[in-house]
Amino acid sequence: MVVIPEYIPRRQRRRQQFLTVGRLSLLVLLLMLVGVESARAERIKDLASVQGVRGNALVGYGLVVGLDGTGDQTSQAPFTVQSLKAMLQQLGVTVPAGVNPQLKNVAAVAVHAELPAFAKPGQTIDVTVSSIANAGSLRGGALLMTPLKGPDGEVYALAQGNLVVGGLGVNGKDGSRISINIPSAGRIPNGASIERASPTEWSAAPEVRLNLNRADFTTAARLAEAVDRFLGAGTAQALDSVTVAVRAPQDEAQRTSYVAALENLEVRPGEAPARVIINSRTGTVVISSAVRVMPAAVAHGSLSVTITERTAVSQPGAFSSGQTVATPVSNIDVSLGSGHMFKFEAGVSLDEIVRAVNQVGAAPGDLVAILEALREAGALRAELLII
Repeated sequence: MVVIPEYIPRRQRRRQQFLTVGRLSLLVLLLMLVGVESARAERIKDLASVQGVRGNALVGYGLVVGLDGTGDQTSQAPFTVQSLKAMLQQLGVTVPAGVNPQLKNVAAVAVHAELPAFAKPGQTIDVTVSSIANAGSLRGGALLMTPLKGPDGEVYALAQGNLVVGGLGVNGKDGSRISINIPSAGRIPNGASIERASPTEWSAAPEVRLNLNRADFTTAARLAEAVDRFLGAGTAQALDSVTVAVRAPQDEAQRTSYVAALENLEVRPGEAPARVIINSRTGTVVISSAVRVMPAAVAHGSLSVTITERTAVSQPGAFSSGQTVATPVSNIDVSLGSGHMFKFEAGVSLDEIVRAVNQVGAAPGDLVAILEALREAGALRAELLII
């Protein structure tokens, strides 16, 4: 609120009001620009990850029991019987030699999970169970205790529990079968208990390295500049287009707070390179906003060829000795669709490219042909990727 004393002359009051409104307008404009700039910025935690802080894959082999006759066919999966015999022997049950039980309620499965970073003994993680042999369904089964090992061969978790199967499979006596989703795989929420801590390189190095999710020299340089502005010059150094090294304290507690402050800093990432991505299987075309087209004129038309087959019957005259003959007749029609020519000016933006293509009614396949022709002509200022 601006208070204008009554003793100020009217002309001077108007001038002061004009200047005040001008200052307020300029302030609002600056706030809008700052808002637009901050809207483009992203947190470091969304752009990069801390090197050494990652999950580790675990895998194991086990048995699922309690199935309703949908287990492995032991004649085709002898390792299921072998695994069951070995388990029973460890539990003190001896199976007579030469006895090969025909099991229908047991299935051999592979169990896999991901060990999160900083996981500690006693915590639980989810596991996924998948049939190895020819089990029809794992619905209603229970996984027996299965050790989960890491790439180093050490046991990091023990999995056990009842399966949750989202699929359903039904067989008929005539051999017909109806399957919904995948009944031969399921999950066990919190089905594995961690027995060994996850290995990390959290406090081994004197610095914290941030790895960008997408390699970009501009983003790496801006990230290092943002850290230097926050913590002081020389704190961060962009090593390459992916990694930024930041000096950090050795104490683990201090390092945790340090990284928590770092990952909430906002950085404006660099613009993505100009690319046109074409999916050859689905026909999807994605054009980035940085794509530009140099001056060019494009004409594109479709050639349609139609072949019609019919049979003509030739009959002889009434007093003729000839025979009735069926003669094939083929009609070939070639039509050239109306081709429209449109012109691209210098530095055409993405919106203008889409508008020009939509005006001529080009299909995705036609758009791919136009873009490839523009690239060959040297008019497409972008990288053309076909996936």
